[in-house]
Amino acid sequence: MKRINFLRAAAIVLCTAAMPTAFAQAYPSKPIRLIVPFPAGGATDLFARTLSQKMGEKLGTTLVIDNKPGAGGAIGSDLAAKAPADGYTLLLATTSTHAIGPAINARLPYDTVRDFTPIAHVGDAPSVMLVPNSSPAKTVREWIAYAQKNPGKLNYASSGNGTIVQLTTELFKSQAGVFVTHIPYKGTALAIPDLISGKIDVLFDSLPTGMPHVRDGRLRALGVTTLKPSPLAPELPAVAEVLPGFESNTWFGLYGPKGLPADMTARINKAANETLADPEVRDKLSKLGIAPTIGTPTQFASMAAQDAAKWKKIITERKITGD
Repeated sequence: MKRINFLRAAAIVLCTAAMPTAFAQAYPSKPIRLIVPFPAGGATDLFARTLSQKMGEKLGTTLVIDNKPGAGGAIGSDLAAKAPADGYTLLLATTSTHAIGPAINARLPYDTVRDFTPIAHVGDAPSVMLVPNSSPAKTVREWIAYAQKNPGKLNYASSGNGTIVQLTTELFKSQAGVFVTHIPYKGTALAIPDLISGKIDVLFDSLPTGMPHVRDGRLRALGVTTLKPSPLAPELPAVAEVLPGFESNTWFGLYGPKGLPADMTARINKAANETLADPEVRDKLSKLGIAPTIGTPTQFASMAAQDAAKWKKIITERKITGD
Protein backbone atom coordinates (compact mmCIF):
# COMPACT_ATOMS: atom_id res chain seq x y z
CA MET A 1 0.00 0.00 0.00
CA LYS A 2 2.80 2.39 0.91
CA ARG A 3 4.47 1.65 -2.43
CA ILE A 4 1.22 2.42 -4.32
CA ASN A 5 0.75 5.71 -2.46
CA PHE A 6 4.35 6.64 -3.17
CA LEU A 7 3.92 5.97 -6.90
CA ARG A 8 0.70 8.01 -6.97
CA ALA A 9 2.42 10.91 -5.23
CA ALA A 10 5.35 10.73 -7.61
CA ALA A 11 2.98 10.75 -10.60
CA ILE A 12 1.20 13.83 -9.27
CA VAL A 13 4.52 15.65 -8.77
CA LEU A 14 5.64 14.79 -12.30
CA CYS A 15 2.35 15.94 -13.82
CA THR A 16 2.41 19.19 -11.86
CA ALA A 17 5.98 19.89 -12.92
CA ALA A 18 5.04 19.31 -16.56
CA MET A 19 2.02 21.62 -16.48
CA PRO A 20 3.85 24.95 -17.13
CA THR A 21 5.59 23.37 -20.13
CA ALA A 22 2.31 22.02 -21.44
CA PHE A 23 0.63 25.41 -21.06
CA ALA A 24 3.56 27.15 -22.74
CA GLN A 25 3.44 24.70 -25.67
CA ALA A 26 -0.30 25.25 -26.01
CA TYR A 27 0.09 29.02 -26.46
CA PRO A 28 -1.58 30.46 -28.41
CA SER A 29 -4.84 28.56 -28.27
CA LYS A 30 -7.07 31.43 -29.47
CA PRO A 31 -6.80 34.63 -31.55
CA ILE A 32 -4.48 37.39 -30.32
CA ARG A 33 -5.77 40.96 -30.10
CA LEU A 34 -3.35 43.51 -31.58
CA ILE A 35 -4.29 47.00 -30.42
CA VAL A 36 -3.46 49.80 -32.84
CA PRO A 37 -3.77 53.10 -30.93
CA PHE A 38 -4.43 55.11 -34.10
CA PRO A 39 -7.25 55.25 -36.68
CA ALA A 40 -7.74 52.73 -39.46
CA GLY A 41 -5.99 53.67 -42.69
CA GLY A 42 -3.05 55.45 -41.07
CA ALA A 43 0.59 54.34 -41.23
CA THR A 44 0.47 52.39 -37.96
CA ASP A 45 -2.72 50.61 -38.99
CA LEU A 46 -1.31 49.70 -42.41
CA PHE A 47 1.84 48.40 -40.75
CA ALA A 48 -0.23 46.26 -38.37
CA ARG A 49 -2.25 44.76 -41.21
CA THR A 50 0.88 44.02 -43.23
CA LEU A 51 2.44 42.30 -40.22
CA SER A 52 -0.60 40.48 -38.84
CA GLN A 53 -1.38 37.80 -41.42
CA LYS A 54 2.12 36.35 -41.78
CA MET A 55 2.88 36.73 -38.09
CA GLY A 56 -0.36 34.95 -37.22
CA GLU A 57 0.73 32.08 -39.44
CA LYS A 58 4.06 31.89 -37.61
CA LEU A 59 2.26 31.76 -34.26
CA GLY A 60 -0.41 29.34 -35.47
CA THR A 61 -3.31 31.67 -34.76
CA THR A 62 -5.00 34.87 -35.97
CA LEU A 63 -3.94 38.40 -35.05
CA VAL A 64 -7.08 40.52 -34.83
CA ILE A 65 -6.49 44.25 -35.39
CA ASP A 66 -8.33 46.42 -32.86
CA ASN A 67 -8.13 50.15 -33.63
CA LYS A 68 -8.43 52.24 -30.45
CA PRO A 69 -7.51 55.80 -31.49
CA GLY A 70 -7.60 58.92 -29.37
CA ALA A 71 -5.46 61.19 -27.18
CA GLY A 72 -2.38 60.76 -29.36
CA GLY A 73 -2.39 57.00 -28.91
CA ALA A 74 -2.89 57.12 -25.13
CA ILE A 75 -6.34 55.47 -25.14
CA GLY A 76 -5.21 52.33 -26.95
CA SER A 77 -1.94 52.19 -25.02
CA ASP A 78 -3.80 52.39 -21.71
CA LEU A 79 -6.07 49.50 -22.73
CA ALA A 80 -3.02 47.38 -23.52
CA ALA A 81 -1.28 48.32 -20.27
CA LYS A 82 -4.29 47.21 -18.22
CA ALA A 83 -4.94 43.95 -20.12
CA PRO A 84 -4.10 40.54 -18.60
CA ALA A 85 -0.49 39.48 -19.18
CA ASP A 86 -1.56 36.26 -20.88
CA GLY A 87 -0.16 36.88 -24.36
CA TYR A 88 -3.56 37.53 -25.93
CA THR A 89 -3.34 41.34 -25.98
CA LEU A 90 -0.48 43.10 -27.76
CA LEU A 91 0.13 46.74 -28.66
CA LEU A 92 1.73 48.19 -31.77
CA ALA A 93 3.29 51.30 -30.25
CA THR A 94 5.25 54.12 -31.88
CA THR A 95 7.68 56.91 -31.10
CA SER A 96 4.67 59.12 -30.39
CA THR A 97 3.14 56.85 -27.75
CA HIS A 98 6.25 55.62 -25.94
CA ALA A 99 9.04 58.17 -26.52
CA ILE A 100 7.43 61.58 -27.08
CA GLY A 101 4.12 61.15 -25.25
CA PRO A 102 5.55 60.76 -21.72
CA ALA A 103 7.65 63.93 -22.09
CA ILE A 104 4.76 65.97 -23.49
CA ASN A 105 2.04 64.69 -21.16
CA ALA A 106 2.99 64.08 -17.53
CA ARG A 107 -0.56 62.91 -16.78
CA LEU A 108 -0.58 59.72 -18.84
CA PRO A 109 -2.54 56.97 -17.03
CA TYR A 110 0.36 54.53 -17.44
CA ASP A 111 4.14 54.39 -17.28
CA THR A 112 5.64 53.49 -20.66
CA VAL A 113 8.45 51.51 -19.05
CA ARG A 114 6.95 50.05 -15.88
CA ASP A 115 3.57 49.03 -17.32
CA PHE A 116 4.69 47.26 -20.51
CA THR A 117 6.79 44.31 -21.61
CA PRO A 118 8.94 45.15 -24.67
CA ILE A 119 8.76 42.41 -27.28
CA ALA A 120 10.13 43.56 -30.65
CA HIS A 121 11.26 46.64 -32.53
CA VAL A 122 9.60 45.97 -35.86
CA GLY A 123 10.20 48.99 -38.10
CA ASP A 124 11.46 52.53 -38.69
CA ALA A 125 9.97 55.26 -40.87
CA PRO A 126 12.46 58.05 -41.60
CA SER A 127 11.60 61.56 -42.73
CA VAL A 128 12.80 63.67 -45.62
CA MET A 129 13.85 67.34 -45.58
CA LEU A 130 11.69 69.17 -48.13
CA VAL A 131 12.01 72.72 -49.48
CA PRO A 132 10.19 74.65 -52.23
CA ASN A 133 11.64 74.52 -55.73
CA SER A 134 12.11 78.28 -55.38
CA SER A 135 14.50 77.83 -52.44
CA PRO A 136 18.05 79.00 -53.18
CA ALA A 137 19.38 75.94 -51.32
CA LYS A 138 20.19 72.80 -53.28
CA THR A 139 21.82 70.93 -50.39
CA VAL A 140 21.46 70.64 -46.60
CA ARG A 141 24.67 72.61 -46.13
CA GLU A 142 23.39 75.40 -48.39
CA TRP A 143 20.07 75.54 -46.55
CA ILE A 144 21.81 75.90 -43.18
CA ALA A 145 23.97 78.73 -44.56
CA TYR A 146 20.84 80.37 -45.99
CA ALA A 147 19.06 80.16 -42.62
CA GLN A 148 22.10 81.49 -40.78
CA LYS A 149 22.13 84.55 -43.03
CA ASN A 150 18.40 85.12 -42.44
CA PRO A 151 17.79 84.56 -38.70
CA GLY A 152 14.10 84.74 -37.82
CA LYS A 153 13.05 85.34 -41.41
CA LEU A 154 12.45 81.71 -42.40
CA ASN A 155 9.77 79.34 -41.12
CA TYR A 156 9.04 75.64 -40.92
CA ALA A 157 5.80 73.68 -40.92
CA SER A 158 4.83 70.82 -38.64
CA SER A 159 1.85 68.50 -38.19
CA GLY A 160 1.12 70.16 -34.85
CA ASN A 161 2.65 71.05 -31.50
CA GLY A 162 4.56 68.24 -29.83
CA THR A 163 4.60 65.99 -32.91
CA ILE A 164 7.59 64.13 -34.30
CA VAL A 165 7.67 66.63 -37.18
CA GLN A 166 8.14 69.58 -34.83
CA LEU A 167 10.68 67.73 -32.70
CA THR A 168 12.69 66.65 -35.74
CA THR A 169 12.94 70.25 -36.94
CA GLU A 170 13.80 71.53 -33.47
CA LEU A 171 16.56 68.91 -33.26
CA PHE A 172 17.80 70.12 -36.64
CA LYS A 173 17.71 73.76 -35.49
CA SER A 174 19.58 72.90 -32.32
CA GLN A 175 22.38 71.08 -34.12
CA ALA A 176 22.58 73.54 -37.02
CA GLY A 177 22.43 76.62 -34.81
CA VAL A 178 19.67 78.36 -36.79
CA PHE A 179 16.60 80.36 -35.79
CA VAL A 180 13.52 79.36 -37.81
CA THR A 181 9.90 80.11 -36.85
CA HIS A 182 7.44 77.27 -36.21
CA ILE A 183 4.11 77.23 -38.10
CA PRO A 184 1.93 74.34 -36.84
CA TYR A 185 -0.68 72.72 -39.11
CA LYS A 186 -3.25 70.01 -38.47
CA GLY A 187 -1.25 67.45 -40.40
CA THR A 188 1.54 67.81 -42.95
CA ALA A 189 -0.88 67.30 -45.85
CA LEU A 190 -2.32 70.74 -45.13
CA ALA A 191 1.16 72.28 -45.12
CA ILE A 192 2.25 70.90 -48.48
CA PRO A 193 0.44 73.52 -50.65
CA ASP A 194 2.06 76.33 -48.67
CA LEU A 195 5.44 74.65 -48.98
CA ILE A 196 5.01 74.29 -52.75
CA SER A 197 4.02 77.97 -53.07
CA GLY A 198 6.99 79.10 -51.00
CA LYS A 199 5.02 80.41 -48.00
CA ILE A 200 6.80 77.74 -45.94
CA ASP A 201 10.58 77.36 -46.17
CA VAL A 202 11.13 73.79 -44.95
CA LEU A 203 9.24 70.70 -43.81
CA PHE A 204 10.48 67.39 -42.43
CA ASP A 205 7.80 65.02 -43.72
CA SER A 206 7.62 61.23 -43.72
CA LEU A 207 9.12 59.54 -46.77
CA PRO A 208 5.91 57.94 -48.08
CA THR A 209 3.92 61.19 -47.96
CA GLY A 210 6.71 63.56 -48.92
CA MET A 211 8.54 61.82 -51.76
CA PRO A 212 5.63 61.69 -54.25
CA HIS A 213 5.71 65.52 -54.38
CA VAL A 214 9.46 65.36 -55.08
CA ARG A 215 9.10 62.76 -57.82
CA ASP A 216 6.30 64.83 -59.37
CA GLY A 217 8.69 67.80 -59.49
CA ARG A 218 6.68 69.99 -57.09
CA LEU A 219 9.21 69.98 -54.23
CA ARG A 220 12.94 69.52 -53.70
CA ALA A 221 14.33 66.95 -51.25
CA LEU A 222 17.63 67.77 -49.56
CA GLY A 223 18.21 64.73 -47.36
CA VAL A 224 16.84 61.96 -45.18
CA THR A 225 16.85 61.74 -41.39
CA THR A 226 18.59 58.36 -41.09
CA LEU A 227 22.23 58.20 -39.99
CA LYS A 228 23.16 56.81 -43.40
CA PRO A 229 21.42 57.04 -46.79
CA SER A 230 18.18 55.07 -46.62
CA PRO A 231 17.44 52.18 -49.01
CA LEU A 232 13.92 53.64 -49.15
CA ALA A 233 15.34 56.72 -50.96
CA PRO A 234 18.92 55.79 -51.97
CA GLU A 235 19.30 58.84 -54.18
CA LEU A 236 19.26 61.20 -51.16
CA PRO A 237 22.13 61.91 -48.75
CA ALA A 238 21.67 61.70 -44.99
CA VAL A 239 21.35 65.00 -43.14
CA ALA A 240 23.84 63.43 -40.71
CA GLU A 241 26.55 63.86 -43.34
CA VAL A 242 26.38 67.57 -42.53
CA LEU A 243 25.16 67.35 -38.91
CA PRO A 244 26.93 64.33 -37.40
CA GLY A 245 24.63 62.18 -35.28
CA PHE A 246 21.44 63.78 -36.55
CA GLU A 247 18.74 61.12 -36.68
CA SER A 248 14.97 61.01 -36.46
CA ASN A 249 12.84 57.95 -37.06
CA THR A 250 9.27 57.10 -36.27
CA TRP A 251 9.76 53.63 -34.85
CA PHE A 252 7.17 50.90 -34.44
CA GLY A 253 7.33 48.27 -31.72
CA LEU A 254 5.35 45.43 -30.18
CA TYR A 255 4.61 45.51 -26.46
CA GLY A 256 2.64 43.33 -24.09
CA PRO A 257 1.30 44.26 -20.66
CA LYS A 258 3.79 44.19 -17.78
CA GLY A 259 4.56 40.72 -16.48
CA LEU A 260 4.26 38.92 -19.81
CA PRO A 261 6.00 35.55 -19.28
CA ALA A 262 9.47 35.28 -20.80
CA ASP A 263 8.59 32.22 -22.89
CA MET A 264 5.63 34.04 -24.48
CA THR A 265 7.73 37.14 -25.10
CA ALA A 266 10.37 35.01 -26.82
CA ARG A 267 7.75 33.18 -28.90
CA ILE A 268 6.16 36.41 -30.14
CA ASN A 269 9.57 38.01 -30.78
CA LYS A 270 10.62 35.00 -32.86
CA ALA A 271 7.42 35.15 -34.91
CA ALA A 272 7.88 38.88 -35.51
CA ASN A 273 11.51 38.48 -36.60
CA GLU A 274 10.66 35.63 -38.96
CA THR A 275 7.80 37.65 -40.44
CA LEU A 276 10.02 40.70 -40.98
CA ALA A 277 12.61 38.53 -42.74
CA ASP A 278 9.99 37.46 -45.29
CA PRO A 279 10.75 39.13 -48.70
CA GLU A 280 7.06 39.71 -49.44
CA VAL A 281 6.49 41.48 -46.12
CA ARG A 282 9.67 43.53 -46.52
CA ASP A 283 8.58 44.63 -49.99
CA LYS A 284 5.14 45.70 -48.74
CA LEU A 285 6.66 47.68 -45.87
CA SER A 286 9.15 49.33 -48.20
CA LYS A 287 6.25 50.60 -50.30
CA LEU A 288 4.80 52.09 -47.11
CA GLY A 289 8.08 53.90 -46.48
CA ILE A 290 8.98 51.67 -43.53
CA ALA A 291 12.28 49.85 -43.04
CA PRO A 292 11.71 46.55 -41.17
CA THR A 293 13.95 45.85 -38.17
CA ILE A 294 14.88 42.64 -36.37
CA GLY A 295 16.23 42.20 -32.84
CA THR A 296 15.73 41.04 -29.28
CA PRO A 297 13.38 42.42 -26.62
CA THR A 298 16.43 43.75 -24.74
CA GLN A 299 17.68 45.60 -27.81
CA PHE A 300 14.21 47.08 -28.33
CA ALA A 301 13.98 48.27 -24.72
CA SER A 302 17.41 49.90 -24.97
CA MET A 303 16.58 51.67 -28.24
CA ALA A 304 13.24 52.96 -26.91
CA ALA A 305 14.89 54.28 -23.73
CA GLN A 306 17.60 56.11 -25.67
CA ASP A 307 15.05 57.60 -28.07
CA ALA A 308 12.82 58.76 -25.21
CA ALA A 309 15.78 60.42 -23.49
CA LYS A 310 16.75 62.21 -26.71
CA TRP A 311 13.30 63.65 -27.30
CA LYS A 312 12.81 64.55 -23.65
CA LYS A 313 16.01 66.59 -23.81
CA ILE A 314 14.80 68.46 -26.91
CA ILE A 315 11.33 69.00 -25.44
CA THR A 316 12.81 70.40 -22.24
CA GLU A 317 15.47 72.56 -23.88
CA ARG A 318 13.14 74.00 -26.52
CA LYS A 319 10.19 74.33 -24.10
CA ILE A 320 7.88 72.35 -26.39
CA THR A 321 4.34 71.56 -25.32
CA GLY A 322 1.41 69.73 -26.88
CA ASP A 323 -0.80 72.81 -26.63
